[in-house]
Amino acid sequence: MPDLDPFTDLLDYPMYVVTAEADGERAGCLVGFASQCSIAPARFMVWLSRANRTYRVAERAERLTVHLLRRDQDRLARLFGGETGDRTDKFTDVPWHTGPGGSLILDEAPAWFVGRVENRVDGGDHVGFLLAPETAENRATGRTPLLTLHDAHTITPGHPAD
Repeated sequence: MPDLDPFTDLLDYPMYVVTAEADGERAGCLVGFASQCSIAPARFMVWLSRANRTYRVAERAERLTVHLLRRDQDRLARLFGGETGDRTDKFTDVPWHTGPGGSLILDEAPAWFVGRVENRVDGGDHVGFLLAPETAENRATGRTPLLTLHDAHTITPGHPAD
Protein backbone atom coordinates (compact mmCIF):
# COMPACT_ATOMS: atom_id res chain seq x y z
CA MET A 1 0.00 0.00 0.00
CA PRO A 2 1.48 3.40 -0.94
CA ASP A 3 2.58 5.71 1.86
CA LEU A 4 1.02 9.20 1.87
CA ASP A 5 3.66 10.68 4.22
CA PRO A 6 5.75 12.31 1.44
CA PHE A 7 2.70 14.45 0.68
CA THR A 8 1.20 14.95 4.16
CA ASP A 9 4.55 15.76 5.80
CA LEU A 10 4.31 19.21 4.16
CA LEU A 11 0.88 19.99 5.62
CA ASP A 12 0.28 22.04 8.75
CA TYR A 13 -3.48 22.21 9.05
CA PRO A 14 -5.51 23.41 12.04
CA MET A 15 -6.28 21.11 14.94
CA TYR A 16 -9.74 21.03 16.50
CA VAL A 17 -11.31 19.82 19.72
CA VAL A 18 -14.52 17.93 18.96
CA THR A 19 -17.00 17.32 21.76
CA ALA A 20 -19.98 14.99 21.83
CA GLU A 21 -22.82 14.13 24.19
CA ALA A 22 -25.16 11.15 24.00
CA ASP A 23 -27.37 9.59 26.65
CA GLY A 24 -25.75 11.72 29.38
CA GLU A 25 -22.24 10.62 28.39
CA ARG A 26 -19.70 13.35 27.51
CA ALA A 27 -16.58 13.00 25.39
CA GLY A 28 -14.07 15.13 23.53
CA CYS A 29 -10.85 14.72 21.60
CA LEU A 30 -8.22 16.57 19.60
CA VAL A 31 -8.79 16.10 15.86
CA GLY A 32 -6.56 16.83 12.91
CA PHE A 33 -8.65 15.40 10.09
CA ALA A 34 -11.42 17.94 9.43
CA SER A 35 -12.45 20.47 6.80
CA GLN A 36 -15.28 22.49 5.39
CA CYS A 37 -16.51 20.44 2.44
CA SER A 38 -19.39 22.52 1.03
CA ILE A 39 -20.22 26.22 0.82
CA ALA A 40 -23.91 26.10 -0.12
CA PRO A 41 -25.22 24.42 1.85
CA ALA A 42 -22.50 24.86 4.45
CA ARG A 43 -21.10 21.48 5.51
CA PHE A 44 -18.08 20.39 7.52
CA MET A 45 -16.57 16.90 7.76
CA VAL A 46 -14.75 15.77 10.89
CA TRP A 47 -13.00 12.39 11.10
CA LEU A 48 -12.84 10.51 14.42
CA SER A 49 -10.58 7.55 15.14
CA ARG A 50 -12.46 4.32 15.80
CA ALA A 51 -9.99 3.74 18.70
CA ASN A 52 -11.16 6.92 20.44
CA ARG A 53 -13.86 7.03 23.12
CA THR A 54 -15.20 10.21 21.51
CA TYR A 55 -16.01 8.17 18.42
CA ARG A 56 -18.06 5.73 20.51
CA VAL A 57 -20.08 8.59 22.00
CA ALA A 58 -20.36 10.41 18.65
CA GLU A 59 -21.86 7.28 17.08
CA ARG A 60 -24.94 7.95 19.21
CA ALA A 61 -24.84 11.77 19.16
CA GLU A 62 -27.18 13.95 17.11
CA ARG A 63 -24.73 16.90 17.19
CA LEU A 64 -21.02 17.51 17.55
CA THR A 65 -19.28 20.73 18.54
CA VAL A 66 -16.08 21.64 16.70
CA HIS A 67 -13.76 24.07 18.52
CA LEU A 68 -10.73 25.96 17.27
CA LEU A 69 -7.87 26.52 19.71
CA ARG A 70 -5.34 29.33 19.80
CA ARG A 71 -1.71 28.37 19.39
CA ASP A 72 -1.10 29.17 23.10
CA GLN A 73 -3.78 26.75 24.35
CA ASP A 74 -1.39 23.86 24.80
CA ARG A 75 -3.03 22.78 28.07
CA LEU A 76 -6.39 22.17 26.36
CA ALA A 77 -4.72 20.46 23.41
CA ARG A 78 -2.81 18.11 25.72
CA LEU A 79 -5.91 17.35 27.79
CA PHE A 80 -8.12 16.52 24.81
CA GLY A 81 -5.35 14.91 22.76
CA GLY A 82 -3.15 13.22 25.33
CA GLU A 83 -5.72 11.86 27.78
CA THR A 84 -8.39 9.25 27.15
CA GLY A 85 -11.92 9.70 28.38
CA ASP A 86 -11.82 6.02 29.33
CA ARG A 87 -9.74 7.06 32.36
CA THR A 88 -10.15 10.86 32.68
CA ASP A 89 -13.20 13.13 32.83
CA LYS A 90 -11.81 15.86 30.60
CA PHE A 91 -14.63 18.24 31.53
CA THR A 92 -13.93 18.32 35.30
CA ASP A 93 -11.47 21.24 35.31
CA VAL A 94 -12.46 22.88 32.02
CA PRO A 95 -15.11 25.61 31.90
CA TRP A 96 -17.89 24.60 29.50
CA HIS A 97 -21.58 25.12 28.98
CA THR A 98 -24.44 23.34 27.30
CA GLY A 99 -25.38 24.56 23.84
CA PRO A 100 -28.11 23.70 21.37
CA GLY A 101 -29.48 20.18 21.65
CA GLY A 102 -27.29 19.39 24.67
CA SER A 103 -24.04 20.07 22.82
CA LEU A 104 -20.88 20.72 24.88
CA ILE A 105 -19.15 24.06 24.30
CA LEU A 106 -15.70 24.81 25.74
CA ASP A 107 -15.75 28.35 27.14
CA GLU A 108 -12.04 28.94 26.43
CA ALA A 109 -12.25 28.21 22.69
CA PRO A 110 -11.97 31.37 20.57
CA ALA A 111 -14.38 29.97 17.98
CA TRP A 112 -16.72 26.99 17.69
CA PHE A 113 -19.74 25.66 15.87
CA VAL A 114 -22.39 23.09 16.64
CA GLY A 115 -23.28 20.80 13.75
CA ARG A 116 -26.09 18.32 13.35
CA VAL A 117 -24.77 14.94 12.19
CA GLU A 118 -26.17 14.38 8.69
CA ASN A 119 -24.16 11.32 7.74
CA ARG A 120 -21.37 9.01 8.84
CA VAL A 121 -18.80 7.75 6.32
CA ASP A 122 -16.47 4.79 6.77
CA GLY A 123 -12.93 5.97 6.08
CA GLY A 124 -10.94 2.99 7.35
CA ASP A 125 -9.53 3.54 10.84
CA HIS A 126 -11.49 6.83 11.02
CA VAL A 127 -15.18 7.58 10.50
CA GLY A 128 -16.26 10.85 8.92
CA PHE A 129 -19.11 12.81 10.47
CA LEU A 130 -20.79 15.15 7.99
CA LEU A 131 -22.02 18.15 9.96
CA ALA A 132 -24.68 20.71 9.04
CA PRO A 133 -23.89 23.84 11.10
CA GLU A 134 -26.68 25.00 13.39
CA THR A 135 -24.90 27.78 15.25
CA ALA A 136 -21.40 29.25 15.35
CA GLU A 137 -19.52 31.75 17.45
CA ASN A 138 -16.25 33.62 16.96
CA ARG A 139 -14.99 35.38 20.09
CA ALA A 140 -11.55 36.16 18.67
CA THR A 141 -10.61 39.75 18.02
CA GLY A 142 -9.02 39.85 14.59
CA ARG A 143 -6.86 37.08 13.18
CA THR A 144 -5.81 34.63 15.87
CA PRO A 145 -2.84 32.27 15.46
CA LEU A 146 -4.46 28.82 15.63
CA LEU A 147 -3.13 25.55 17.02
CA THR A 148 -1.85 23.47 14.11
CA LEU A 149 -0.58 19.96 13.51
CA HIS A 150 2.99 21.20 13.93
CA ASP A 151 2.12 22.68 17.36
CA ALA A 152 0.55 19.40 18.48
CA HIS A 153 3.08 16.94 17.06
CA THR A 154 4.53 16.10 20.49
CA ILE A 155 1.17 15.05 21.98
CA THR A 156 0.97 11.27 22.27
CA PRO A 157 -2.62 10.17 21.62
CA GLY A 158 -4.40 9.28 24.82
CA HIS A 159 -6.70 6.61 23.43
CA PRO A 160 -5.73 2.99 23.96
CA ALA A 161 -3.41 1.53 21.33
CA ASP A 162 -4.89 -1.02 18.94
